[in-house]
Amino acid sequence: MSGVSWESVIAVFGLAVPVVAALWEFVLAGRKRLGYRVQMDTTVRDSSTSGPETRVFQRMQWDGRTLADPSVVLLRIENVGWSPIVDGDYVAPPTDPVGVRIAFPGRRVVGMAVTERSDNVPRSFFEPDRAGFATTDGVISLPKVILNRRAHYKVLAVLDREESFREPDFPDPVVTAGVVGGVRGRTIKKTEYYPFASRPVRWLLALLVLVSVAQSVSTFARGENAAAAPLDCAEGTLHLSGSTAFRPVLELAAAQYTKTCPGARIPLTDNSFRGSVPGLDTLAAAGGKAEPGTDAGLGDRLAFSDGPKSDGRPQLLPRPVALSLFTLVVSEDTGVRDLSLKQVRDIYAGRITNWSQVKGRDLPIQLVSRHPGSGTRSALEKRVLDGRPLPAVTTNDCRSLDTGRPGRCEVGGTPALLDTVATTPGALGHSEVGSAAAHEGVRQVRIDGYPATLEGADQGAYPFWETEIAYTYGEPPADSIAAGFLRYLADEVGKDVIRSQGHRPCSELDKPLVCRPAGS
Repeated sequence: MSGVSWESVIAVFGLAVPVVAALWEFVLAGRKRLGYRVQMDTTVRDSSTSGPETRVFQRMQWDGRTLADPSVVLLRIENVGWSPIVDGDYVAPPTDPVGVRIAFPGRRVVGMAVTERSDNVPRSFFEPDRAGFATTDGVISLPKVILNRRAHYKVLAVLDREESFREPDFPDPVVTAGVVGGVRGRTIKKTEYYPFASRPVRWLLALLVLVSVAQSVSTFARGENAAAAPLDCAEGTLHLSGSTAFRPVLELAAAQYTKTCPGARIPLTDNSFRGSVPGLDTLAAAGGKAEPGTDAGLGDRLAFSDGPKSDGRPQLLPRPVALSLFTLVVSEDTGVRDLSLKQVRDIYAGRITNWSQVKGRDLPIQLVSRHPGSGTRSALEKRVLDGRPLPAVTTNDCRSLDTGRPGRCEVGGTPALLDTVATTPGALGHSEVGSAAAHEGVRQVRIDGYPATLEGADQGAYPFWETEIAYTYGEPPADSIAAGFLRYLADEVGKDVIRSQGHRPCSELDKPLVCRPAGS
């Protein structure tokens, strides 16, 4: 194309992208959209050892029915499009009053009720004698409710296990419905979060960002051979040590930092990460040997610890970096995916020694733990076991565990612990969430029904977490590689790296200075 520059083509393309996106979202795809969310799906087991919530289920058992394995499901039905949904929009024959059907594989419906509705959704839709509002053969039927834009209602169902269903976990509820309109098909959509835009629109917006980047590159690349390095770049060699649980974050961050800053070197070895306490020991020893003076600190060393250091060593200065979530892990043969906090404490106290005592398989429990000095182990003892120490070791070599009876052994790092749990029948161990999720052969264990999530920790319901703290020896010089790397971790790229490994940057929490969940 003679006389037409690439900058002009990119500019025209950049203007066309948002126009196409707006037409797609507001005129075509988003016109009519029916969605649902499963806001709660909780199975209540071991009512004698759980909290006050299960007493509600005990009262329900007394109400003329014995529930073998009760559960509660809360669903939200909502209009997530831009146009109202009326009676004639539902994909169903005009003579069929039912608009939405909900089935629960493996469970039967004991009872249900509509617990919440938008102000503009009449109560009359959910009267007991309303056509289309019923429970038949274990399926909840809901009428063709008229929903204005953003209107919703919620259905609470009490369920019980079918006698013929033997799996430990239930499949997700199956919601069948649809509306006429839009171009994505008629099926009801599952929405985990309140929708902002459809997937095609998000792709178009991402493309718009790429267009903007291309324009910037085209503008600044002309006449320039290289871009300036970021302000946080520093030359030199940085030595990292400490937590094995936080090692994946540091490995990825170090690779990104040295790629961005060619003058920086961050050598990482297995000897660098031997646990939180050994890492602090290494930093303190290096500082004592260097003797930087009272007004200076080491600029080439950092130690990372799962939780604060013990008393003493005033030269080691803390900087909270992230909230680390940990999880209990079991071998796949245990048959257990959920334990109450009391059951966990009874296991580590030796009062529960076989998985059959917590509705698992008939296998002796083998405890696989980290060596003393591990921050993950300290977090387990402090936050899960209420300060109680772990039981005595029965063998110094995990490979020699007698799996015919309960036992405990210790390993040096997180990868070794996960490998041992995966290959030992009846094993129970502890790990940070990112490594556990990526490791084959182990299953994460919920505590009191809560998985290892920030939401659970914020509510004060999930107890297994700790603050990841970076320690320096004294105050490092502002232009040192240690100071630059800490700033990098707190910057957007560093925060992306932290999140990618299952941790949460402190700056994103309600209490960033102390880096604690809101519920703690």
